[in-house]
Amino acid sequence: MNEKPIPSSELIINDDGSVFHLHILPEDLADIVIMMGDPGRVSTIAEHFDTIEIDKQSREFHTITGTYHGKRVTALSHGIGTDNIDIVMTELDALANIDFKTRLPRKEHRSLSILRIGTCGAAQPDIPLGSYILSHISIGFDGVLNWYADGEKIFLHDFEEAFVKHMDWPHRLGCPYFVRASQKIIDKFKDWTVKGMTVSAPGFYGPQGRSVRLKLTIPDLIQKLESFEHDGYRVTNIEMESSCLAGMAALLGHDAATVCLAIANRHVKESNPDYKPLMANLLKKALDTLTA
Repeated sequence: MNEKPIPSSELIINDDGSVFHLHILPEDLADIVIMMGDPGRVSTIAEHFDTIEIDKQSREFHTITGTYHGKRVTALSHGIGTDNIDIVMTELDALANIDFKTRLPRKEHRSLSILRIGTCGAAQPDIPLGSYILSHISIGFDGVLNWYADGEKIFLHDFEEAFVKHMDWPHRLGCPYFVRASQKIIDKFKDWTVKGMTVSAPGFYGPQGRSVRLKLTIPDLIQKLESFEHDGYRVTNIEMESSCLAGMAALLGHDAATVCLAIANRHVKESNPDYKPLMANLLKKALDTLTA
């Protein structure tokens, strides 16, 4: 069967040949990608690069590609939220696997190794501030993966059923989904990280159980998350991106996972706003581990 070219309305390519949001060219992308929400952290990690090929920025998307210990690496900021991850993952895959001239998929699939580095709030009393948590499994409160038909192939349905029952999940919130990170990346990082089952929330306040002036649909969210266990996993932390990243990567044939620095503990209600030295250490350690 002959494939039809992808219409310009579905995959927008800029006049300079770059992909629409990221504004980078196919040749700008390395096989190893380190992602982070904050555009400023891209420059921080690139300080360790031996060489720099490109440095481009469009909106919240800052990209630097260079080499580290002889390996080519792309550092990229994705902004906040799974909606941005949907954009970034789609465009990274297009850069890797779509011929921009013919608008057809390339005959040979190119697989990327993607690590997201972020911050989070720990959800268990025994996880101290400053911990590095690796999201072995992510819980998507966001719903993005539910918009892709093949998501059913990767969802962990037994986790989902147990969770919905445990939480007495309100129907209006939509169905949460559970996805695994890449085992290849888990194996690289598991020796110095906390084994995590991570909630990806579609907001920072209400969806994470924070109430400022508005009442919450699940007022005891943190307590319920803390007490959920299934198949040797417990909820360890809350952030805003890991579910969509792990899920889209699995569907598109890439390896991806998330490591987060715990800068707050929601159970004991503590936080550490002065976390930059710990983040700098995590960035360097992750760079060394991913390129080893």
